[in-house]
Amino acid sequence: MRAIAEELGSFAEGLEGTWSVEIGPSGPILTMMCPSKRHEGTVRRIRNQLNKQLPATYPGYVCENGPEIEHPSIGRMRRPDALVIPEEVLDEAGLAVDATQVLAVVEIVSPSNPNNDYGEKLAEYPAMGIGLYLIVDPRVGTIEVHSEPCAGRYQNKTHYIFGDIVQFGPWTVETAAFRRYQEPGAVAH
Repeated sequence: MRAIAEELGSFAEGLEGTWSVEIGPSGPILTMMCPSKRHEGTVRRIRNQLNKQLPATYPGYVCENGPEIEHPSIGRMRRPDALVIPEEVLDEAGLAVDATQVLAVVEIVSPSNPNNDYGEKLAEYPAMGIGLYLIVDPRVGTIEVHSEPCAGRYQNKTHYIFGDIVQFGPWTVETAAFRRYQEPGAVAH
């Protein structure tokens, strides 16, 4: 599956737009990425907040978006919206970060495919041994923090709403500036 994913990745480099290759339960997937401005704004806000706190909690780690996470023994490769990793892995060759180096992942729910974040990734990230998973849902203004992976599941889940100060492992995330995709009461055009 990894060889097919690499082939798809090479193919995608010649395409217009931004593409992502993941390995899910049904095999390699090539998807076009076209996140909204509000999606990207939320990722940026979280990344900036965590990067201010990481030097005190995990020196040498950064919160970034971009690299895939791979766990070869379960045959999965995913690209989260943001992840907390040692900064030095960003200088390594290759496509993906080893899942054992990932402290936390962040996903901003897409309006077109929420089951990916609440279903497949909610099962795959704990199976990869990733300790913390933050799901931000701008469709409804909610946040979930999943922690303590055990036997392929997260043992703890804490709910928040936009405006709360979210406890995400040793860090806090201020959510007052988070925006929903469509503000409550707005009429879609």
